[in-house]
Amino acid sequence: MKKSLSAIIILLFASSIFVQGQNKRPIRENVEAMKIGFLTDKLQLSPEEAQKFWPVYNQYNEELDKLRASRRQHMKDAKENMEEMTDKEAEQFVDNELVLRQDELDIQKKYHPKFKAVLSAKKVAKLYRAEEDFKRKLLEMIQNKQDGKRPGQDRRRP
Repeated sequence: MKKSLSAIIILLFASSIFVQGQNKRPIRENVEAMKIGFLTDKLQLSPEEAQKFWPVYNQYNEELDKLRASRRQHMKDAKENMEEMTDKEAEQFVDNELVLRQDELDIQKKYHPKFKAVLSAKKVAKLYRAEEDFKRKLLEMIQNKQDGKRPGQDRRRP
């Protein structure tokens, strides 16, 4: 009886951890799906363009995601230790931050010709604009959710 009760408790605990982990994944997947739809709409990709574009864009995003994860960890470490940092350590932190920013720019520069190989220059320009528009829209949605407002509702009006 004790063994089965222990097994049930362990199973319930493991299930709750699994469900909590699952809750984060759909949010990220939903954001990615929204981004794909948003970019597809803004770029007005033909089926042929989409077939060539998305593998390149996904590879680009994967490289940026890895770099940004590294940057977030770097920022987290620095934030936790900022008060105890020596001037030399603070200088190293800033230097590392600049290197990470340059690495992000290098990835963007690396993929720019790849985007131009599968899309017209005009659509590449639209891509960069659409990415910024999507970030703005996403931030607005997050802000509205925190404020308890419906999507599309103007935050500036009472």
